[in-house]
Amino acid sequence: MIARSVAARTAASVILAGALVLGTSGCTFIANQATLIQYDPSDGVGTDIGSVQVRNAIALINEDGRAISLMITLVNSGTRTANVSMQYESGGEKTTTTKSVNPGDVSTYGTSVDDTQIIILNPGVKLGALFPVYVQYGDHEGKQLLVPVMNADAHPEYKDLIPAEVER
Repeated sequence: MIARSVAARTAASVILAGALVLGTSGCTFIANQATLIQYDPSDGVGTDIGSVQVRNAIALINEDGRAISLMITLVNSGTRTANVSMQYESGGEKTTTTKSVNPGDVSTYGTSVDDTQIIILNPGVKLGALFPVYVQYGDHEGKQLLVPVMNADAHPEYKDLIPAEVER
């Protein structure tokens, strides 16, 4: 009789400990791990195309909405120069800008006052919209980015990067 109650207590303790472990950590067995979800930890968007990584693409619009500066970082982790093409709408027509990125280099456009800017005239989008930019290089399949259109009102850190007003 004593052996049966000791065995029953041991079994109950094991079951209780198992329930406690499962109850406190069980959701990790069925929930997606957040570290596996891809996201852009910045204001802009990005993507990978072959050995080229596009990072923090933002369209900074001026006061009258007639010009955008495409703020973008291109990283080439490959062993050959990448000629990266960016296609977008400017003045109602498709326009393509191509930038070369040397192997192992990082090229930035519009990210500081000293950077070369990619200015897009009459983009046909408004503040708060998403500006479509198709990015491609070499024989790799390109990807379309929906770049957020921002200004310096909500993001004062970009005030010196906004393009000048366009002459009418």
